[in-house]
Order: sequence, then C-alpha cells, then structure tokens
Amino acid sequence: MIRPRLFLLGLAALLAAACGASAQTAPGLRLTPADRPQITLSFAPIVKRATPAVVNVYASRTVRQPKNPLFDDPIFREFFGGGAPSARTAQSLGSGVIIDASGLVVTNHHVIEGMTDVKVALSDKREFEADIVLRDPRTDLAILRLKGGSNFPVLDSGDSDALEVGDLVIAVGNPFGVGQTVTQGIISALSRTQVGISDYGFFIQTDAAINPGNSGGALVDMEGRLVGINSAIYSRSGGSIGIGFAIPVNMVKVVVAAAKGGGKQVRRPWVGATMQAVSREIADSLGLDRPTGALVSDVADKSPAADAGIRRGDVVTAIDGQSVDDPESFGYRLATKSLGGTASIAYLRSGKSASVQVKLVAAPENPPREAVKVTGRSPFTGSTVMNMSPAVAEEFSIEGVREGVVVADVPEDSIAANVGLQKGDVILAINDSKIARTGDVQKATAARAPYWKLTINRGGQVFNTVIGG
Repeated sequence: MIRPRLFLLGLAALLAAACGASAQTAPGLRLTPADRPQITLSFAPIVKRATPAVVNVYASRTVRQPKNPLFDDPIFREFFGGGAPSARTAQSLGSGVIIDASGLVVTNHHVIEGMTDVKVALSDKREFEADIVLRDPRTDLAILRLKGGSNFPVLDSGDSDALEVGDLVIAVGNPFGVGQTVTQGIISALSRTQVGISDYGFFIQTDAAINPGNSGGALVDMEGRLVGINSAIYSRSGGSIGIGFAIPVNMVKVVVAAAKGGGKQVRRPWVGATMQAVSREIADSLGLDRPTGALVSDVADKSPAADAGIRRGDVVTAIDGQSVDDPESFGYRLATKSLGGTASIAYLRSGKSASVQVKLVAAPENPPREAVKVTGRSPFTGSTVMNMSPAVAEEFSIEGVREGVVVADVPEDSIAANVGLQKGDVILAINDSKIARTGDVQKATAARAPYWKLTINRGGQVFNTVIGG
C-alpha cells in the first residue's frame, strides 16, 4: 500500500520536473521538497494554458411527431385541449477543443450524431453557432466551425505515440453539464483495443475522472498539449470509476487535416489486405513464441499489398517501425498515414522476418457505386443500395466481403426499416437469385411476390430469412 505522504512527495518531484525545476538525484532516490515553493507546486499553469481552448458543445434537432387522428375530433379537443404537440426537440451535450484559430473545433461524432443545430460556449462565456464541417463515425470524431469571431484560443497538439504508461495528464470537459471541470490522473494503458467505441479501436486509457458530458473534451499532457480526445468510460453506475478512454491525437490530426482540405469525409490509405487476430493456436502452428501481430487472411488482387508481395499467412508485426499487436492496431497505424508515398510493413513468413514498401493509395471505387433508391413493394422499399467496391466496403466498415450489394441508407419510416434492414447490410440473394449489382435488386423487386427469401451478410455473419409478401 502506498502511503499518502510518499505519494505526494513523488508527485511533487514529478511536478518539479514538469515545471522546469532542476535537481540532480541518484537513480531510485526519492526527493523531498526543499522549500515552500516546491511544496505548493500546482497544475494551475497548465490548466490556464489549456482551458480557454476547451468548449462546451450543445447540439439539438427537431423531431416531428406523428399527429394523433383523435385530435381531428372537435369533441376530443374540447375535453383534452386544442391540439397535440407536432414536434419535440432532441438534445445532446458534450465538449470540444478548438484546434485552429479560425474557429475549427474537434468533438466526438456521437455528441452531434443526428443533430442539425449546434451551439458552442467558450470558457469566457461567449457563445457561437457552429456548422458541422465533417462527420467521421469510423473514428467517432467530428469537426465544427464557429460562425463569427476570429483569433480563437488554440490548444496545441502533442504526439500520442510519445506517451508512456505512468505519464501525468489532465482531462478538461463539461461533465453532467455542471460547467468546465478539470481532473488529473495518469496514463493507465496505451493501445487499448476491443473497446467497441469505433472502427479504429486503439485508445489511451486514463484514470483521470471522465464522466458523461466530457465526451469530446481534452486530454492534456504536462506540456499543456492535446494528446487525446476523451470519448468514453467503463462504468456500471454511469459515473467515473477510473477507467476512461481517449482517442489518440495522432488520429485526430488526420481528421482535422481532411476538414481543413475541404473534404466531407476522411480518405484513408487502403492496402487491400484483410487481417485477423493471432490466437495461441495460430501462433503455435506458425512457430511463434507468443500470439501477437496481425495475420493476413486475404489479399485482394491487384492491390498495393499484392503488388508488394504480401501473402496470406504472413504475420504483420510493424508499420514504419511502430509495433502491430493485433488487427486493430494495424488499422490504426495505417489510418494515421497520409495518402501518397509508401509505408514500410514488417512481417513474418515461415519464421523469417522481412519488410516491404507498400503504396498508400485510396480504396478504388470499382465498380462505380451506382446508388439506387428501391421503389415498388418489397422488403427493400425506401432503402438506397450501392454496388460493392473497396471504397464502399471501407466507407461502411465491411470486411472480408467482395460480392453483393450494400444497403447504404434506411430511412426510419420506410418499409425496409420496418422489416429490420440495416445500413451496412450486404444483400447476397433475393428469392435465391444472386445479387451482384444494384440493377439486380431492381429486377428482383420489380414485381410483388407472395413471400421474400433474403440472404444477407451482416457484420460478417450470413443469414437467410423469409418475409411475407
């Protein structure tokens, strides 16, 4: 058990180093405060630099309510009022960080998901309307632009790859809507995967208190630099229990660059290789001493990976010298690279190490998506479908599927939504007829049928279902 006095002394020594105090100590020797200024060391200088650039984000949208036909009855209105509310307002609360003096703000996608109106409040009480510049659900990030104003305070970005477990950090946000709040902790772990927050599961874990409303707020190092965007907590009660997760700032930089370039979506490198985890059994069969790395389970023809000579069965261990421990870390390392140029991919094959240079190109849209909105009377009515391609597969986070047609949109009030069709589903067959292009869906649904037999791939699982006509 660590005694409180020893903990405080250790913290004072760390703070002294962070604030520039010089001390010569032998390895392993604990320092005690030499004078009163060292005893009263504080995070306040860092907080003063960071907090002006951390904002509160208020998002909302108007939801139309279906009118109850009873309100058309004058007698009903006489007894129960003049009418029913035709709309309600859905709201969301979170935090954000100003990352450009022109008024660019980064926040979590889930804070503004489905919202149309956004307001941002600065720490100095100024409020601004904001436009949603870019939504990137794959990383759970979004970029806003403040309307009006200029020369906003900015939080400089650090390097999340330089973080180490045990580094001191502070978290800034608006928990539970109580107002801007600062908490302190350490980096508890790095490269956390299998968290289930976004497609790129590669998170910084911290014990700095993060609560609902902190989403989109800043995780700041002892140099006052942004190192992560706070996104989620592990909790059974809804409050902080010391396990919080932040998106590394190196991923944030990619999304910010896309927004500054005028893009509406983030274009990431595609190498055409599908990865799977290395289990203990797979490691033993490959002669590996431990189950680590990302196993290449498939390589697309004429892809950058294929052109570089990567094969099925190779185990990727690093990208540009950064270790790859699993498929999630492979995806993260690749996603933080810019298009153009190459990346060095290290791998194991038959127990021997090798590396190749792989071109960093955008996923091709071949065949063209040819989006079609399905009409008529079928389980797909109201939905929009697209041809499968590497670009569409990446856009909808579809892995290991090369055939079929992708469901790109399912409006809430459509027949497709009522029968349970979901965005990202891959239609493989309708009434036992193979579906390869959007035109096949149109032909298969042109006439009514007594029943519909559907074969669909959802999240890598293929299932068949029959729906009455």
